[in-house]
Amino acid sequence: MFERWGRTMVRRRWWVVGLALAFMAFGGVWGTQVFGALTTEGFEDPASESSRSVVRAEETLGRSGNDLVVLYRSPTATVDDPAFRAAVTQTLAALPKDDVTATVTYWSTNSPGLVSHDRRATYAVLTLAGADETERGEALERVESGLAAPGLETRVGGITAVSRDIRERVAADIALAETISIPVLLALLVLVFGSVAAASLPLAIGGLAILGAFTALRAMSYVTDVSVFSVNLVTILGLGLAIDYGLFMVGRFREEIAHGAGVEDAVARTMATAGRTVAVSGVTVAVSLAGLLIFPMTFLRSMGLGGLSAVLVAMVAALTVLPALLAILGRRVDALSVRRRRPSTRGVEHGFWYRLAHSIMRRPVLYAVGVLAVLLLAGAPFLRVQFGGIDPRVLPEGTESRVVTETVDRDFVQNSQLPIEAIVTAPDPADLERYVAAVRAVDGVATADVTGRAGEVFRVTVTYASDPISAQTRDLVADIRAVPPPAGGEVLVGGLTARLADQLDAVADRLPWMALIIVGATFLLLFLAFGSLVLPVKAILMNVLSLGASFGALVLIFQDGHLSGLLNFTSTGTLEATQPILVLAVVFGLSMDYEVFLMSRIREEYDRTGDNPQAVAVGLQRSGRIITSAALLILVVIGLFSISGITFIKLIGVALLIAVLVDATIVRALLVPATMRLLGTANWWAPAPLRRFYERHGFRESDDAPVPVAVKVP
Repeated sequence: MFERWGRTMVRRRWWVVGLALAFMAFGGVWGTQVFGALTTEGFEDPASESSRSVVRAEETLGRSGNDLVVLYRSPTATVDDPAFRAAVTQTLAALPKDDVTATVTYWSTNSPGLVSHDRRATYAVLTLAGADETERGEALERVESGLAAPGLETRVGGITAVSRDIRERVAADIALAETISIPVLLALLVLVFGSVAAASLPLAIGGLAILGAFTALRAMSYVTDVSVFSVNLVTILGLGLAIDYGLFMVGRFREEIAHGAGVEDAVARTMATAGRTVAVSGVTVAVSLAGLLIFPMTFLRSMGLGGLSAVLVAMVAALTVLPALLAILGRRVDALSVRRRRPSTRGVEHGFWYRLAHSIMRRPVLYAVGVLAVLLLAGAPFLRVQFGGIDPRVLPEGTESRVVTETVDRDFVQNSQLPIEAIVTAPDPADLERYVAAVRAVDGVATADVTGRAGEVFRVTVTYASDPISAQTRDLVADIRAVPPPAGGEVLVGGLTARLADQLDAVADRLPWMALIIVGATFLLLFLAFGSLVLPVKAILMNVLSLGASFGALVLIFQDGHLSGLLNFTSTGTLEATQPILVLAVVFGLSMDYEVFLMSRIREEYDRTGDNPQAVAVGLQRSGRIITSAALLILVVIGLFSISGITFIKLIGVALLIAVLVDATIVRALLVPATMRLLGTANWWAPAPLRRFYERHGFRESDDAPVPVAVKVP
């Protein structure tokens, strides 16, 4: 099938390239407009109690919230000075009512929490008009210039300002990363491929994958919320997988040309071997990312949708546009060469990777035990992980919206912006009073007061002294939820800490299902690819070890704060809970990508010779350079995103960088040969019925006769 497809691409090559150029033009014009339709929200579970409390409050009490927190400070006057009061109240009164629906100040509430300890500063809380974040962001743009009060220092923060700053920083980071990464990647690709013509092929596929994914995300934004952070993953996967697939297929095409095949036969043979491997790899990576779709949080689902789009477009482009381009270039694939390519007269047994594999297989126990010890030691810190949430500290120091939050937390009553809110339905006011008294008696509660009413529905605002994203405050939420509701009534507890607690519960509930989906589907795909029940189990265990090492590093770096100065971020003492889930899906997919590339060449040689050690050595020799080159190139892409100004984007970049580095070096180059040698022919074991099933339906590397032993590697 793949061979016939390759010949079809050769015959229709100009049509394929023409359609690809038209698609890229459409994606460049329409797809790139996706940035205006993305959201920075979506970390909460819409079905959780905290989300339902927001819906109930807005339906009955009207929408309220700290969309904007405007901080006013005087170097000399206090809030008791009439001039201070007049400057603030007159400024806020002049704001358009169509954009600002509610304003809360110290003078309208007499709340001491709105005045700083030195009484020279106060903040106003503004509720903006708009049904969603986009509309409220537009309202912010219209009113921001009118917020400055004469004679007072004015700073703007709050949820909408933080979201705006995050969105702008993400767009700037992507622009910077792409500006730097494309020239660096092109230079490295030229060195790796040896020619400008060959190096341009992965970039063409990467451009298609990114623009295609942007187009898909924009289409999805019409029917569901899409997170702004998904564009980072789209860029990483689009470029990364395009490089992987380009290296693998161009390398195989060169082999076939060097063996004397004509251009059409070389493309057909490349598709029958490397093309089939790319298809298996793409589906495997897509399955890993599909595991994110079972989570209710918009952030994770958007990452899954964006990643799936990038993977599938990259795979389809590699199986259509890439063979068409190879057919057009033909033997000119080495045009504009930067080094002279001479056909090698030496056999595979003289290659570096071949010798390394045999060296490892002479001492497999030593290598296996040593690598396992290193990986387990690296993953040990994850045993003490502490999960938390996102707050303005994800922004770089000095960002105005972050400065406002830090100033309010330092100079005002702690957590006055982030209370726990209980939306209480109480038919009998006496029962409400008893409920509020019971909440006040909960250990850890500072105050509990009724701050809003609409009929039988009340808002009870609860303050506390601990960190809003700490485990201590999450326990406080659980204790408040345990307080019996008023007779005949209902209580929905919300607020930032409650949202975080519900998010962690949603992750814990669905994580086993995600693992089952990824592991089960990956096991099935690897069996169909290699005809063994042992290899899929070994591959999954190795992926777990790579992930463990990456997660252990995350705890040391981001939770404990090591390297925070070098990487320029602020540690909160926790890891945001959704990030390891995302890293799990992406790393699992990329690791399987390398696994499929390596094992496909080993399987091909084993089918030809039946010699397990020889198959491992030859397979590593033929794929080792490709895997390490692909890892080096994707590390450039990932490394540039690790310098993002948004902490959790930086976290994703660092986690992927460590995982890819570990997987492509000590796992694939050291642990795989050692374990393959220890298991021997058991690597290829499957019960007789499954063996017959594989022979009839398996995704074997080739249906053709084995390559003769005398084949030389160029």
